[in-house]
Amino acid sequence: MDGLLDREKIVTLKFDSIAGKLRGAYRDGVIAPLVDALDAVDAAGAYAIQNINTQYWLEQGRRIVGRKVGLTAKVVQEQLGVDQPDYGILFADMEVPDGGNLRPSLTLQSKAEVEVALVMERDIDDPHAAAKDVACAVAYAVPAIEIVDSRIADWKIRFADTVADNGSSAFFVLGREPRSLSGLDLWSCGGVLEFNGAIRSTGVGVACLGGPLHSAAWLARTLATLGDGLKAGDVVLTGAIAPMVTLTPGDVVRGTIGGLGSVGFTFREDYP
Repeated sequence: MDGLLDREKIVTLKFDSIAGKLRGAYRDGVIAPLVDALDAVDAAGAYAIQNINTQYWLEQGRRIVGRKVGLTAKVVQEQLGVDQPDYGILFADMEVPDGGNLRPSLTLQSKAEVEVALVMERDIDDPHAAAKDVACAVAYAVPAIEIVDSRIADWKIRFADTVADNGSSAFFVLGREPRSLSGLDLWSCGGVLEFNGAIRSTGVGVACLGGPLHSAAWLARTLATLGDGLKAGDVVLTGAIAPMVTLTPGDVVRGTIGGLGSVGFTFREDYP
């Protein structure tokens, strides 16, 4: 029994150490991949580290406003050797206003991607939730841009790295014109990401785990099996529908999704 307790203590200390290094990355710089401390596909360990930091940030006064789904593209899953998406936490202070500014000094190695965001009207805590159940529980959809930013050096991530790193999340921008799902095509809708007026990335809704509603259903099921769920008012970033693009200081970024409209921000330090 003492041996088991000692092993558990060692694991706890290891996870606390990793969580601290991830939190300190914006102060101390990016960290090395977690290959020596965490197995590449150790989902349980990676989410345990994510949860340590979530609790830390809640104690610091941050407020959860939703979740983001990542690794929704099959090609990315194959690159990381997994067959599942992942999720991270969205905090209120991660939101950049539509048309607003994000200072590059707040990021490390950021990229942007265009996504569909869903805002929940009702709770879902069903471990068997399907896309149709999500559709019935959603208040509205808006176009969104997620700014992802790995704390792992050179984006040399594996599944466990990005999960532990809160899904490589950083900031997000939501469109200002809510659209009802009624008559809205989130399966074949096109997504376009423009940098400084030039098209840099395109895609369609189905690229996101078969469609944004399917992505949100996966999230609802996953959370429900953990005794949690999606809550009324939650923002759900459902995953990129077009490849992400690296940000450079000075960029003016705009994302457009068919049927939902546009959303954008400026990436510069000396914003008026």
